[in-house]
Amino acid sequence: MKIGFIGLGIMGESMCENIVKKHDDTVYCFDFVPAKVEQLAAKGAVACKDSVELAEKSDVIISMVPKSEHSMSVYKTILPVLGPGKTCIDMSTIDPSVSVQISEMVKATGAQFMDAPVVKSKPAAIAGKLGIYMGGDEAVCEAMRPILAYMGENIIRMGGNGKGLVMKICHNALVTQIQNGVNETLSLAQLQGISVADYATAISYGGGQNFYLDGQWQKLQDEDYTTAFSLANAAKDVGICMNLAKECGFDMPGEANVQKVYEKAMAQGLGPDDWRSTIKIVRGR
Repeated sequence: MKIGFIGLGIMGESMCENIVKKHDDTVYCFDFVPAKVEQLAAKGAVACKDSVELAEKSDVIISMVPKSEHSMSVYKTILPVLGPGKTCIDMSTIDPSVSVQISEMVKATGAQFMDAPVVKSKPAAIAGKLGIYMGGDEAVCEAMRPILAYMGENIIRMGGNGKGLVMKICHNALVTQIQNGVNETLSLAQLQGISVADYATAISYGGGQNFYLDGQWQKLQDEDYTTAFSLANAAKDVGICMNLAKECGFDMPGEANVQKVYEKAMAQGLGPDDWRSTIKIVRGR
């Protein structure tokens, strides 16, 4: 089974590399940045000149691109070469409604489609230990599970097409609210003379312990904003959540407050920085 991977960004490059290392057949790759393609080709992938060539040669086509419009563009571009026997897996974090549109478009060719967004960040992508939420027909999801297992160790099907993305957006919304709570309470503790390290240790003793703080407190202490997951990407996910809530007629005041923080951060040019940078906005109030 030949696999093609489109989108070799911060996460995609490591995800593709894990497939190259673990899969026993050809792995094709494509990105609009030639250096990214060359980097994966040096590790054993086969470079393609464009996404159409990749889709023609691959049995399974995986995409990992930044936004809804990028996913839509990828699948509109490769649509003429799709058909029975091919399976498409979009691992991008995009609007669930757009993913459903893409699934209908792809399935009309006779090909299969599923969404499989990931959780955790770059270190987990490197280690092949991502969490993956599947959305699609059960038989398709189960058939693709071994391929997803090259990239992740916790894989769960959430329902039909788009439901993996719904879960990803709910997950990220919860994490951004946890992040905002950490930002506020850590800042308050520091104003009262408590160090970041002591705050993190004390929180770990009680019900407030959380994965975000456990993984980020050292970098928050060091004021290290080196990008592993960009603030701009997190802001995009917050926006998707608020759009999804609006579609459902559901009010989310907690996430609306988070959105204000992210909008202010984006306005101040912090988009390329790591999403930890939101603490700068909270402290600047």
